[in-house]
Amino acid sequence: MALAAYRHLIRAARTAFEGDTFVLTAAKTEARRGFEANRALPRDSDDTRSLVSNAEEVATMLKRNVVQGRLNGDGRYELRIHDGIERGDNESIKQARGTLGAGGKGCCSA
Repeated sequence: MALAAYRHLIRAARTAFEGDTFVLTAAKTEARRGFEANRALPRDSDDTRSLVSNAEEVATMLKRNVVQGRLNGDGRYELRIHDGIERGDNESIKQARGTLGAGGKGCCSA
């Protein structure tokens, strides 16, 4: 259970941070530190299940929502969008417009 979550987390970090050795190394180190810190927990405890679930959620977030940009020669950022990135159509944002703030008047109106 925990080993599978650890592997998912490392694979997700590898996908999200491909080509960025510094960040990939930091992500792997942090994942290992977190798993090592909780190594002594009993396998079937609620704490273990919660931590494994959290690791799986982080792996999913990395795979679906993290996009890296790299500054190219034109002074613009080039995004590395891989196949796993979640792409929305912004419909939920369009529908939510005007519902922010007190009384549905928007975020900046009084």
